[in-house]
Amino acid sequence: MTFDKNYWTKVSKRIIYLILAIIAIYLSFRLAVFYMPFLIAFVISLIIEPTIKKIMKKFKLSRRTSSIIIFIIVFTIIIGTLVWGITTLVAEATNLLQGINDYFDKAYIKIQEIIGRLDFQKISLSDEIMSIIGDTTNTFINTSSAWAKKVLTNIVNIVTSIPQIAIYVVITILSLYFICTDKIYMLDQLEHHLPESWVKNIGKHLRELIHTLGGYLKAQAILILVSFIISIIGLYILKFCKLNVQYPLLMAVFIGFVDALPILGSGTVMIPWAVCLAINGDLKLSISIIVLWIIMSVIRQIIEPKIVSNKIGIHPIFTLIAMYTGFRFIGVIGMLIGPIVLIILKNIFSTLLDKGVVKTILDTK
Repeated sequence: MTFDKNYWTKVSKRIIYLILAIIAIYLSFRLAVFYMPFLIAFVISLIIEPTIKKIMKKFKLSRRTSSIIIFIIVFTIIIGTLVWGITTLVAEATNLLQGINDYFDKAYIKIQEIIGRLDFQKISLSDEIMSIIGDTTNTFINTSSAWAKKVLTNIVNIVTSIPQIAIYVVITILSLYFICTDKIYMLDQLEHHLPESWVKNIGKHLRELIHTLGGYLKAQAILILVSFIISIIGLYILKFCKLNVQYPLLMAVFIGFVDALPILGSGTVMIPWAVCLAINGDLKLSISIIVLWIIMSVIRQIIEPKIVSNKIGIHPIFTLIAMYTGFRFIGVIGMLIGPIVLIILKNIFSTLLDKGVVKTILDTK
C-alpha cells in the first residue's frame, strides 16, 4: 500500500479547519457572555431595525431622527419593565424564601398522610423498607428545600445588586443608541479596516446566521413572550378573584423559562402545580391552573405555525442531547444554550452534514 502524501495533506487540512471552527465557536460564546450588554443591544437593534426603516420611509426623516424616536420608546419600556419587575420579584422571592420551610413542612406532612393511608400489609412490605421509604422522602424534602432556598437566594442577590445591574443597563442602552444611530458609520469602518474578501464572507455568513438562528430565536422569543404574558395576566386575574395565587410574577417567569426549553413546555410546571394544589385541597385553584394551561397551549398551537416558518430540521433526540450537554457544562442555563450551539453548528457545517462528515473529510476530491 503506497502512501499518498497529497491525499493525507488534504484530509489533515480539513480536520484542522473543523477543529479551528469548533474552537472559534467556543471562543465566540465566551466573548458573547463577556460582552453580553453589547450582544443584547445588537439583538434589540435587529428587532427594531424594521420599525426604524418604516418611520424613515413614511415620514421622510433621517436615520438618526428615526432611531432617536424609537430609542426613546424602547428606553421607556425597558426602564419601566425593569423597575416593576425587580421590585415585584424581590418582594415575591423574599416572601417565598421566608415561608419556604412552612411549605416543605406541609408537603412532608401531606406525603406522610398519603403513605399512612396506603395499606402496605397487602403487599407485605417489611419495616426496613418502610423505614427506607420514610428516610428517602425526608431526604428528598430536605434536598428540595435546600435547592429552592439556594435558587431564591440567588434570585434575590441578583435582582438586588443594583449597582451592577445599573452598569449593565446603562452600557446596553448606550450601545443600542450608537448601533441604531451610527449603523452606516460602523459598517463603513468595518469595510475600511478589513480586507474586502473578509467583509464579503463575514457579511454572507452573518446574513445566513441571522436568517436561520436569528429567525428561530425571534420566533421562540415571541412564543415565550406570549406564554409569559398569558400566564401573568391569567395568574393576576386569579389573584384578583381572591384565589390563593401568592407569587404570580415569579411563577410566570418560571413558566416562561421552562417554556423556553426545547421539548419541555409550560405543562412541565403547571400540571404538577395543579396536582399539588388538588392534593392540598385547593381544587378551585387547581382547576383554574389547568384551564389557564389549556388556554395557553391552544393559543400557542394556533400562533406557532404562523410564527415559526423555518424549521431547524433537527431531531428531538439531538436537541435533548444538546440540552443535556449544555446542562452538564454550565448548569441550567446550558439547557437553553445547548440547542442554540447545535443550530449554529448545523448551519456552519451544513455541507459536511449533508454529504456526511467522515465521508467529506476522507474524500479524495
